Amino acid sequence: MNPINSDVRDRLTETSQTHLLRFLSELSTSEQESLLHQIGKTDLRLLRQIWKASTNDGSPIDAAARITAARSPGKVVRQPVSAADSERWKQATQVGENELREGRVAVITVAGGQGSRLGFDHPKGMFPIGPKTDRTLFQIFAEQILARRQRYHTAIPWLIMTSDATHAETHTFLEEHNYFNLGQDSVYLFQQGSLPALDAASGRILMSSRSELALSPDGHGGLVAALASAGLLNLLSQHNIRHLFYHQIDNPTVILCDPALLGFHAQQRSQLTTNVVRKESPAERMGVLVDINGRTEIVEYSELTPEQAACCDENGEWIFWAGNTAIHIFDREFLEQLAADESQLPLHVARKNVGFMDDRGEIVRPDDPANPNAIKLEKFIFDALPIAERTLIVEGNRSREFNPVKNRSGADSPDTSRAALSRIGREWLAAAGYEVPADQPVEISPLQALDAEELTARLKSGAVRLADL
Repeated sequence: MNPINSDVRDRLTETSQTHLLRFLSELSTSEQESLLHQIGKTDLRLLRQIWKASTNDGSPIDAAARITAARSPGKVVRQPVSAADSERWKQATQVGENELREGRVAVITVAGGQGSRLGFDHPKGMFPIGPKTDRTLFQIFAEQILARRQRYHTAIPWLIMTSDATHAETHTFLEEHNYFNLGQDSVYLFQQGSLPALDAASGRILMSSRSELALSPDGHGGLVAALASAGLLNLLSQHNIRHLFYHQIDNPTVILCDPALLGFHAQQRSQLTTNVVRKESPAERMGVLVDINGRTEIVEYSELTPEQAACCDENGEWIFWAGNTAIHIFDREFLEQLAADESQLPLHVARKNVGFMDDRGEIVRPDDPANPNAIKLEKFIFDALPIAERTLIVEGNRSREFNPVKNRSGADSPDTSRAALSRIGREWLAAAGYEVPADQPVEISPLQALDAEELTARLKSGAVRLADL
């Protein structure tokens, strides 16, 4: 039997978690070692503090005062509407293109989610989204990166953050597809961390088996710790990478390594730049960027009443207009700063139903949505915004850049996303002088063209044929 360090027992006793050892004598040596390793990695005192705070009626932050203090973001680069605006965007694009040529850019894709909500029992990145082919989300992003490499004659490392649920299958999928010709040595898979679920009533850590804590991913804010623990921040520094283009797996129309966005980020020496789009209505379920007491923050839609969401400022502009696309550019040194003190990103509480093993060793599966049995903990990457000294917000072109796949049907579904990909393709063809019926699907690989100008030139030269689109 594996001897238990007295310090471990003391910590478990102090934090009311001694139940974690209830089946220890029944476990094999390897199972004992695994359980003790999980316990050793867990900050038991912090979890106890968070649970106690979650049981208080009041919030540690005065939510009402926070919303009242919110203002429309002040430092925003809006979409161009004048010749001067267009010139500014052109100059930013040139700066961004130079950053790409100099090899200072890498891509981070957050790919920890399964496609369950789409009726797809695999990592969401493997979901086929091409309007005419079975091109997957992973393939679309890989082809964008490869096309950027070819255009700017540069290296662009691709960092893919997986979860325990998606890591193995993602690795196998990329290997089977030869990393879409990017080269295995430039694609880095790394796994986000996990945190235990707590019993909502008692604060006790739940167990999923006799030897395992009930763990769940630690949220996209776990990116910072995951990059550091995988040694990737050091690797990026060695390769002189300065800018990390961050996006989530579910948006096939994101413009990866967007030169204009990179250019504005570099010009302003921003530590954290965020792409936003104007909400379609105050009721749209999107987090929004705002200024609160001189800092950039995100207010989640769930924090706002319908009346607050529709509030306008003195100019008649919605205060809460700037919808978060989850497209960011991080300064690498800023991520290193965050990694040096992980406590800067707070843990958030979500009440969920979580299956667990009870004191008799039987599995219980709660299913009362009105009274969730557990507390899950996660970090949000956008909590880095108020920590940064220099932030920037850039308004994107919503119809071009933000068409996510989140739901099985209706808004933000595979149907709407494929329709957007086809529409963008038809618009590019129209710019090249080819009219395509609105009901005809079009699919343009990034390797055929990254934008309308490139498509026009390649159709004219014969490098791309209309029949191939």
